[in-house]
Amino acid sequence: MHHDMEEFKRLLAQGDVQRGYRGLMAYLHSLRTHCASAYPDYVVSGSVYQGYMDMSYFSVIPASFKRRGLKVAIVFLYDTFRFEVWLAGYNKKVQAVYWDLFRRGPCDPYHPVPSTAGSDAIIEHVLVGDPDFGDTDALTRTIVDGAAVFIRDIEHFLSSHAP
Repeated sequence: MHHDMEEFKRLLAQGDVQRGYRGLMAYLHSLRTHCASAYPDYVVSGSVYQGYMDMSYFSVIPASFKRRGLKVAIVFLYDTFRFEVWLAGYNKKVQAVYWDLFRRGPCDPYHPVPSTAGSDAIIEHVLVGDPDFGDTDALTRTIVDGAAVFIRDIEHFLSSHAP
């Protein structure tokens, strides 16, 4: 731990980490605001979960998902430095029911996570593997459009497979 803290202190002294993190948080807040205005029929979480530099995310909840106890998360993963969209349950019980449903029925190109143990997601799907923060308008369009396709595809699957 001592070595890690010394390295962390050295990186912080340069100032790049703080500027990058503030920029990322500002972008995520802007993306959340954009989603809230672009999809007024969806419930968009009131804040961005900042995390522990493992992931940061916010939730988008279409009405058809809400009544099933499901939500969608727009997630930035730090270790892979990419954006993903996740289907998740409000709780572990809901997550297990829908994980089993997706495991049994094909929902290409989406696949459930290997196990719900230790996972917050039912399905994880990459939206942007190498984000270009130099063009945030294009990045936002790619994320929002990809999430909309994901939501539409999951809604279609649920309408024909869910009880």
